Amino acid sequence: MGGLLMALPNRFRLVPVGVDAAFMLVGVLPILAVALSGGARRWLSWERKLVSVFLIASMAMESANLYKLIKTLLFGGDQLGARELLASGLALWVSNVILFAVAYWHGDQGGPELRRQEHAPQADWHFPQQDLPEAGGDSWRPGFLDYLFLAYCNATAFSPTGAVPLRARAMVLMMAESAVSLLTLAVIAARAINILDN
Repeated sequence: MGGLLMALPNRFRLVPVGVDAAFMLVGVLPILAVALSGGARRWLSWERKLVSVFLIASMAMESANLYKLIKTLLFGGDQLGARELLASGLALWVSNVILFAVAYWHGDQGGPELRRQEHAPQADWHFPQQDLPEAGGDSWRPGFLDYLFLAYCNATAFSPTGAVPLRARAMVLMMAESAVSLLTLAVIAARAINILDN
């Protein structure tokens, strides 16, 4: 995701490239600390808090980058080439999918560590595999790929396709992802197609 956002031209960025890179590195450090500690409880608590802060800050930066891109389109769109616009829009859209996949993975049932426990907290999503005995039924647990697929489908279909949100926070996250995706695709793609036609 960091590489995608670093590919954005400077005029569409909230912060310089170096700050983006450092921010992404700081976001990965708590996850590495948990992996290196063997999942020690103390590190899990810190990881959960730091990753939550990282996700909120990333979503704010992503929204600001999208705002800057749309503002440039509305008030200085004549200066943009179709390729630059499409590449920037695609980078924002893909990073949005990845960001929300991480948010879904991190938030559902208290995160990946708690999901593995026998008495995990209530699920935020119900996946179809949980109803199929041949897929594992009640013992089946979603992995990151399942959340990436959920985020991708939500960003392209703008609605739940397989996994169904069960809790309000899951619904709010999915609505936010759909709104950002729709805005990115509709506004940026429409302008890029208009530029290509001229």
